[in-house]
This record gives sequence, structure tokens and C-alpha cells, in this order.
Amino acid sequence: MKKAAASKGKTKAAKDPNKPKRPPSAFFVFLEEFRITFKKENPNNKAVSAVGKAGGEKWKSMSAAEKAPYEAKAAKRKTEYEKLMKAYNKKQESEEDDVEEESDKSKSEVDEESGQVVYFTFSYFLRI
Repeated sequence: MKKAAASKGKTKAAKDPNKPKRPPSAFFVFLEEFRITFKKENPNNKAVSAVGKAGGEKWKSMSAAEKAPYEAKAAKRKTEYEKLMKAYNKKQESEEDDVEEESDKSKSEVDEESGQVVYFTFSYFLRI
């Protein structure tokens, strides 16, 4: 039943591999460091969920002053991401403009049967 429901759903748009990845939140910046220390302290615990639970508990117990360095790192990554996105969006817009300029031009072909020139713009065909 799940397969049938999945086939009826909307198809996802293809992801652009050149698009910058979103920056992690302060919690995930903390979790990057916490994961290393947790694995050193608990080498036998291989469960990913255990790291996430322990990290979440530690994050909740931290004061705002303790969280500040992670929030600063996250903010720095966010500004870098915004710069990359601006550059990416400018590049996308310039590529779209190039495509639009091409499609706005009228094109013509010679109809082989009648020998007349057929002009078409967009999806309309005109015979002259």
C-alpha cells in the first residue's frame, strides 16, 4: 500500500548540486564537538540515537553563556552561507536571462512541402 501511495504523490524537483548547503544551527555546531568527546568516553556505544539523546540533554542543561560560542560560530557560518547564496542567485539569474534572450528571438524554418518560410515564436506557428 505504501508503494502505491508513493507513486501517486508529487515528484520532487531535482536538487542543484552547486547550490550551497544550509548552515547548521548552534545546537548542531555543539553536537559536532560533543560527538567527538562522547565517543571517546563511550567507545562501546555505537548507537547514533544515544549520542543525540546525550547531546540534547547536555544542551538543555547548558546556560546561555555556555551556548554563546556555539551561537557565534553558527552566526558566522550563516553569514558565509548568505554570501554564497547571493553569488549563487546572481549566477542563476544571469543564466535565466541568457535562456530568456534566446527564447524571445523569432525563429524561422522552410516548410519542405510548400517551400514557404514558417516563422514561429513561443508556441505559435505563422505562415507567411
